[in-house]
Amino acid sequence: MSGREGIIGKVRTALGAKAGDAARTRAVHERLLAAPQGVIPARGQLPHAKQVRLFCMMAEKVSASVQRVKKPDSVPRAVAAYLRAKNLPSAVRMGSDERLAAMPWHTMKSLEVKTGAADPEDEVGVSHALAGIAETGTVALYSGPRNPTTVNFLPEHHIVVVDAKDIAGDMETVLASLRQTFGKGKMPRTLNLITGPSRSADIEQTLLVGAHGPRALHLIVVDGG
Repeated sequence: MSGREGIIGKVRTALGAKAGDAARTRAVHERLLAAPQGVIPARGQLPHAKQVRLFCMMAEKVSASVQRVKKPDSVPRAVAAYLRAKNLPSAVRMGSDERLAAMPWHTMKSLEVKTGAADPEDEVGVSHALAGIAETGTVALYSGPRNPTTVNFLPEHHIVVVDAKDIAGDMETVLASLRQTFGKGKMPRTLNLITGPSRSADIEQTLLVGAHGPRALHLIVVDGG
């Protein structure tokens, strides 16, 4: 018997269950199909324009910087301006997201745009979020070649583009949208929920920024996206 089987066996014994219990298997299957919704806080239940403002405010509270632009074509200029303001090299890494690819990066003559998974030498990564969560200022990004997870965590600076129309009041709404987009049995391998830059106070309760990922998170909200 493996260690895993031993642990599961103890759990079954404590619950008074048996291996191969058809009724329990059916109950689990039905629960997964139903995807019940949890308790939803009232904070994000606002008209959409106020949800977008709440998202920006909450993101800034957790040390993210936020910029709003009127249209997707304004994103490359906003990215270049961020790099200049932070005295960073004029180079970014991004995946194959078609929304990012459609933006006029060529107009930024000095900006080098590298595609594919990030490597340790990349200082700035650019991703396009699936959605934003107003109640916490969180962005949701699913794994895959469009927005590689390495871009979320390896560069020191992470720039995330999110369309204002994709900002929802709560996490449950975003998860429901994800299920609807992919369908049962076709979900992405990973969904990253990012709230502010990486930080940790595990060691002597001393706050360390960039402990497990980027030291800076910059959000570009596209109002006409």
